[in-house]
Amino acid sequence: MTIGLSVLAILLLLILSAFFSSSETAMTAVSRARMHALQAAGDRPAGAVLRLLERKDRLIGTVLVGNNVVNILASSLTTAMFIALVGEQGVVYATAVMTVLVVLFAEVLPKTYAIAKPEATARLTVGPLRVVVFLLTPVVTAVTMITRGVLKLFGMSAQGDLLTPHEEIRGAVDLAHREGGFQKMDADMLGGVLDLDDLTVVDVMIHRKNMNMLDANQPSSVIIDAALDSPHTRLPLYRDDAENIVGVLHAKDLLRALRRAGGCADDVDIDAILREPWFVPETTSLSEQLNNFREKREHFALVVDEYGALMGLLTLEDILEEIVGQIDDEHDIKAHGMRPQPDGSVRAEGTVTIRDLNRAMDWRLPDEEAVTVAGLVIHEAQTIPEPGQVFSFHGYRFEVLRRQRNQITALHIWRAPPQDDGTG
Repeated sequence: MTIGLSVLAILLLLILSAFFSSSETAMTAVSRARMHALQAAGDRPAGAVLRLLERKDRLIGTVLVGNNVVNILASSLTTAMFIALVGEQGVVYATAVMTVLVVLFAEVLPKTYAIAKPEATARLTVGPLRVVVFLLTPVVTAVTMITRGVLKLFGMSAQGDLLTPHEEIRGAVDLAHREGGFQKMDADMLGGVLDLDDLTVVDVMIHRKNMNMLDANQPSSVIIDAALDSPHTRLPLYRDDAENIVGVLHAKDLLRALRRAGGCADDVDIDAILREPWFVPETTSLSEQLNNFREKREHFALVVDEYGALMGLLTLEDILEEIVGQIDDEHDIKAHGMRPQPDGSVRAEGTVTIRDLNRAMDWRLPDEEAVTVAGLVIHEAQTIPEPGQVFSFHGYRFEVLRRQRNQITALHIWRAPPQDDGTG
């Protein structure tokens, strides 16, 4: 081969190397969501990109094989050309020249462009890349089988821990929040939507000890006065035992009954206007319960455990608050159990949920083993602590301020110093 043909062949191989490098970077950096949007708008290259990404292992394998083949071939031709020109010293010259050409023009330059414009690069290179993938599929398949066989000999697997779409989106939201792309409120709302499948009704319900219930055995006038004094529009009624819920009293139904009775409370038949209680199991996820609320056109449900015992109540508002944060109206009592302090700490009631505390303070306390902050302290301490005791868990310090019987009612929480990981 003449010197001129060798130079042309080397340049062509460097262009192919740049093509493989740019397409690899673009295909790994491109936004699948953006490609879906473009495909929906009728962009055919975007659809081709998505089809290639369905088999990402085959795509990356093809690019790596193709890139290595053209780089090795270009280096071999360059070495042969320089040896023909200057003798054995041509190996040194060829190494120096190819290092500069490959690194600069076949790696750094195309990859930098692809990172800056991944969508445009992916849509531009997808056509020829599909042809290369088709041609090299047998080679890639053979290489993959050999690789897996070698890894298996050493007790390793080629299968990695893949992130679910939920985890990918959640990670992207958290990263955007840390880098300033999302305000805290926006990140909390998106995170709340993503967490609906992971949370159950127990995580957000109002516990039975905090429920406002009415005794159905009381006279109608007493029940009506209590209902009018309550800030809630729906109230469960029990008879004889708090576990025996006989119905739910709705404020609108009560007003209609009062109007029909001419305003005389004693003439209102409470049993006649009670709505049938709706019981849901404690294992129901929030996303499932949200759909149930929509299908039944209800806003109120009672939560029971596997034995049918009453655990608490759940409203549509409780689920929505997991997404948009605390919702207050003119009848709500604004006492959510948290008082942030000027030094960055917080004084919280024991019944405050870990999720609410994390969202309010932008903390990362774990909520897998406990729902409330008091529950977290008891779980980690493996005891019911006394007032004045201080514990350090997960990078935070918890001081027990008050305890009532076996319940922690108030705590002081702040970030622990980095070296403080012990328990006080």
